[in-house]
Amino acid sequence: MNESRHGKGFPRTKLGRQVSEGAVSIDDIFKSGKKIKESEIVARLIPNLQTDIILVGGSPGKGGGSRRTPTRRTARMHRSGRRYRASAMVLVGDGEGHLGIGKAASKENKLAMDKALEQAKLSIIPIKRGCGSWECSCGGDHSIPVETQGKSGSVRVILIPAPKGIGLCANDEAKKLLRLAGIRDVWTKCFGQSRSRINYTTAVFDALRKMNQMKERAEEKPKDDDL
Repeated sequence: MNESRHGKGFPRTKLGRQVSEGAVSIDDIFKSGKKIKESEIVARLIPNLQTDIILVGGSPGKGGGSRRTPTRRTARMHRSGRRYRASAMVLVGDGEGHLGIGKAASKENKLAMDKALEQAKLSIIPIKRGCGSWECSCGGDHSIPVETQGKSGSVRVILIPAPKGIGLCANDEAKKLLRLAGIRDVWTKCFGQSRSRINYTTAVFDALRKMNQMKERAEEKPKDDDL
């Protein structure tokens, strides 16, 4: 009986047991800073979770050029011959301020995508939304509250608040990430090798994640009355 409680379908961590009992919510987990170690926690607390795939790979087309594919295949030469591995990047979000990104590799395409989906659920974070554009100042949550920037590899991305109606001024892969985060209007600036879709998407996610750190630093900053 004891072994069955720790099998598949049963929570394996203390946080998972609290979620199964309905004692905590996803916002409580973010506020406490607890690390999510079971993807089932996210699936239960965010039932309207959506997924999307970043097209990180490519294959030669018939008329020249390349055709984008969900996975990127790499080869390594061994004494026994070539050994191939497939890597994938998956996004998860509910369009209401929660977003996760995962990247994984495996020998098979399906396994790589399943592992990336698992990592995306475990890395989910809250996204701060607002209207930080002086041209709009509507007080809504269609954009981001402040200008922020993120970096991954040689790619550096700056996200700038935009007024209503501007839309998502970014490439197609970054638009997938911003839509899942619930952001509808934003300007972007990019520096470096932006053709690298993995680094570009990761830099956008890093910029969104840093907005949470900005809030924490602002809260820790002493007020003038305390000096």
